[in-house]
Amino acid sequence: MSLSSKRVAVMAGPEFEDLELFYPLLRLKEEGAEVKVIAPTMDNYRGKHGLIIKPDLTFKEAKPEEFDALVIPGGWAPDRLRRMPEVLEFTRKMFEMGKIVASICHGPQILISAGILKGKKITCFSAIKDDVINAGAAFVDEPVVRDGNLISSRIPLDLPDFCREIIRALKGG
Repeated sequence: MSLSSKRVAVMAGPEFEDLELFYPLLRLKEEGAEVKVIAPTMDNYRGKHGLIIKPDLTFKEAKPEEFDALVIPGGWAPDRLRRMPEVLEFTRKMFEMGKIVASICHGPQILISAGILKGKKITCFSAIKDDVINAGAAFVDEPVVRDGNLISSRIPLDLPDFCREIIRALKGG
């Protein structure tokens, strides 16, 4: 079954983790999904390792009801993006609408600031483990963790598991 009827938003910001943005973006496109990169502005964003991405939409233009999933890459971008109310509002609405919200590495920093981790099971990069615990989540050290509509992974090496789980969730699994 193709993902041709699915729309996915991939979050971009300054110094995103290159692989954690591009791998899901390309993998989901390969499955047939329509993938849009959303960011605070329409400026180009440079990843930690130098790759550049041009957003399709700003957070102010993007509407959660028009997407089936949100992918939040790690890197340094989540720490900067979590300070922007429109980023947190978009993420919170996606979560509350039951849409897939997938985060990897430092991505859960957005979920923490959006206030949606209490009582949830999640994984992340070890450096923010205490932060997710303090936000009320149960930390699990596994390549991918799914709790309802939340999907999380730890590091770039987990990307195959992370993308497989996002695809499975979008196909209704």
